[in-house]
Amino acid sequence: MELYNYIKSLHLIFVITWFAGLFYIVRLFVYQIEASEKPSPEKEILQKQYKIMTYRLWYIITWPSAVLAIVFAIWLLYLMPVWLQMPWMHVKLGFVVLLIGYQLKCQQIYSELQKDSVKYSSNFMRLWNEGATIILFAVVFLVILKNAINWIYGVVGIILFSVLLMLGFRFYKKIRENNKS
Repeated sequence: MELYNYIKSLHLIFVITWFAGLFYIVRLFVYQIEASEKPSPEKEILQKQYKIMTYRLWYIITWPSAVLAIVFAIWLLYLMPVWLQMPWMHVKLGFVVLLIGYQLKCQQIYSELQKDSVKYSSNFMRLWNEGATIILFAVVFLVILKNAINWIYGVVGIILFSVLLMLGFRFYKKIRENNKS
């Protein structure tokens, strides 16, 4: 059982660093997109710096953390296979699949920005940044409550939380626009 606690601790550490990487990479995408709208030479200087920063964050922190979090999660499931029979775990694993999909989409955006291809606005990226937050809330409540039936209430809560985030984003956008004028 002591091995289980070490593996669980390592899993949690790498989940935290994985989320930290996902939160920060999208923020860097916002800055990188906004830098592409700057005049020369500021544009080139900022783009070069953001490419270095995103590369290091993505390949030194985020991807290794994702892989290690998943490896330790599989190890935990190997040590406690009974969890795979619990409905809350099925829902949690569904959210993990969503998180992996979110990361793969971030990989696509990262690759495009490294080639100076800007396909999204900075406002879209600000909204996209909330995706990982919503998944984090869902997973934490599922793991703590361990009740798949109550996850319905959690989903309703996540939707309400998302609406609040959207309203907050619109409010922030208006403040930014008012400060520019």
